[in-house]
Amino acid sequence: MISDQTAAQQYQILEFDPLSATVPEANWRQLAKLSIDPNPFFGPEFLKPFLEHTANRAVRLVVVREKQKQHWLAAAPVGRRRLGIAFPVTSTWATEYSPLGTPLLHPDASQGAIAAFLHAMGGSKSVLAFPYLPLHSASADRLRSAMAERYRSTTCATRAAHAAGETGNQQLESAYSGKRRKEMRRLLRRLDDHGTTRFSSLSGHEAVQGFESFLHLEAKGWKGRAGTALLSTPETAAFARAAIANRSAEDGVRIDQLWAGNTLVAALVLFVEGGAVFSWKIAFDEEFARYSPGAQIAVHAFRENLKLNGFKGADSLAIPGHTMIEPLWRGRLETCTLLYSGGAFSAQLCALCQADLELEQRLRRLVRQLKKRVRP
Repeated sequence: MISDQTAAQQYQILEFDPLSATVPEANWRQLAKLSIDPNPFFGPEFLKPFLEHTANRAVRLVVVREKQKQHWLAAAPVGRRRLGIAFPVTSTWATEYSPLGTPLLHPDASQGAIAAFLHAMGGSKSVLAFPYLPLHSASADRLRSAMAERYRSTTCATRAAHAAGETGNQQLESAYSGKRRKEMRRLLRRLDDHGTTRFSSLSGHEAVQGFESFLHLEAKGWKGRAGTALLSTPETAAFARAAIANRSAEDGVRIDQLWAGNTLVAALVLFVEGGAVFSWKIAFDEEFARYSPGAQIAVHAFRENLKLNGFKGADSLAIPGHTMIEPLWRGRLETCTLLYSGGAFSAQLCALCQADLELEQRLRRLVRQLKKRVRP
């Protein structure tokens, strides 16, 4: 590990309130665009409106800056919370709205810079957690290297994704062929009875307008009835609208739509960052459920992703085992919670936190099983 004296000579540690006017947003945005693994949720366009409208805990933006050139080498929003049942940890701020805990790391971020970053985030005093971290990524490799074996990976899960290039084309051909292709085309023809079907993809200012249609489509479905739609509370509606407006201004949003005449049947909101695509929110009109609108829009998005210049891959952000997306997006992305402690008793602390997280996961599975048994 890098010594405190060496770190002080080479790097400058900065801490900001992400909502403060003192944050140099140009540096923040530049790092988000250059990060070796993109994370659209940790840039200012998304994080600031999210914290402003929905968060009720103190979150700080930790930054490591190279002293000589003054450019940012690493940054992440972090805060204290319980990921499991009992033990509070310091964690990168991944949430249900942003299930990706990858820090922003500059290509020039050396092992020493990342070690200084871990120290600044609090890894020398307590357990530091990176939830929803893609396990086979450049960021995970660099973090583990800087952690010098003082880490554990836990609560690993696999979610749907798809690749770029020839591998992506093969995945699409495998998913959308034979009986499935025939059936989905038949359903689209039947949907034509309600008006001519068409797909569209919106970006820039058009995406802002399209997002309003998405919000109302989502609210009229089961999420609206359950109170979990973005329009269900003024806070989530305000945060989502601001985040979409911010990212659209940077060409960071695409909204794919399926129409039957003048009726919006399905919509998918995707974030585009650093050559990667992240499927953020999906909604469809339940009156047209028999035409598989979710699957139709997912296949359309797959095709559109493969057309993007510089496309590197797509993350569904879906829960593991999602019955609609997994048969269609046949790539897989393995994520884990990476636990690190650089202080005394690091192995014991990480082991306790791992046990706590795994117990919480087992209890969640038990609750889901019980609900299924009592369901009429």
